[in-house]
Amino acid sequence: MTGKVCVFAGQGAQFVGMGKDLAAADPAILALFDRANQVLGFDLKKICFEGPAEELTRSNHCQPAIFVASVACFTAFQKKVPGAVFQAAAGLSLGEWTALHVAGVLDFDSTLRVLEARGRFMQQACEEQAGGMVSVMGATMDQLLEICAKAGVVMANINSDVQVVLSGSKASVAEAEKLAAAAGLKCIVLNVAGAFHSPLMGSARERLAAVLKGVPFHAPRLPVLANVTGQLHSADGNAIREAMLRQVSESVRWADCVRSAMAAGAKTFVEFGPGKVLSGLIKRIDKQNTVLNVQDAVTLEQAAAVN
Repeated sequence: MTGKVCVFAGQGAQFVGMGKDLAAADPAILALFDRANQVLGFDLKKICFEGPAEELTRSNHCQPAIFVASVACFTAFQKKVPGAVFQAAAGLSLGEWTALHVAGVLDFDSTLRVLEARGRFMQQACEEQAGGMVSVMGATMDQLLEICAKAGVVMANINSDVQVVLSGSKASVAEAEKLAAAAGLKCIVLNVAGAFHSPLMGSARERLAAVLKGVPFHAPRLPVLANVTGQLHSADGNAIREAMLRQVSESVRWADCVRSAMAAGAKTFVEFGPGKVLSGLIKRIDKQNTVLNVQDAVTLEQAAAVN
């Protein structure tokens, strides 16, 4: 694995209007949104292009919406730079599903259906057990382990050496915030619906397992990094399915994914989809990394000019 890695946005990066200018410029990209409407049975295109933001933010809308917008960005880039070759793919949380799709593990329709169900099940789990998340900056691993043990939270997202997100019940997150503040650490309670990537998502994992039983998983044509291990997925479809179920209620090891790619020779990361969250995290992990972002017509031109 050398050279470029394509990476895909996760939930929370969405914005009203994402994908609209790319779709207006290319009928093939517009067709992706139209196909999504047919598969899902509701007007995802309108929600992406026009909002309202409250509709777009709903997990069962947001997850397939970010997926389609990210695929639109990736497709536009491939058409603009037909010679571009990626050595691996990765994504944060729901973005890992986009990475699996571009690697040929799941087809477009199946990924859409999975993400609509995944978003719905995660929302149900949030409603069943009130939870939350808190981002802690600048903590050592020992400090994080101590906060987790004392507060009863888990590390949900290990994003970089300086940023880790903790997840648990509302009371546990409040206690974790107190402990972090007492240790002189900067922390921010996140505006999220629940305790994602924690055992509180157990019911969502079980419900998703029933859905995934009927979904074919193929061997990846492109190496894909797994959130739950920080290493490459195996070539076995059943093993990938199991890893993606684990991902619902286990830690996202994003920093490890980036380091695995770097260890294999990756120097350039191109983020596809709304926002620039992953680009920021990748730069934070190593300032020497080249990061590009494609989220609209302007950034498409900028990224294409570098390649």
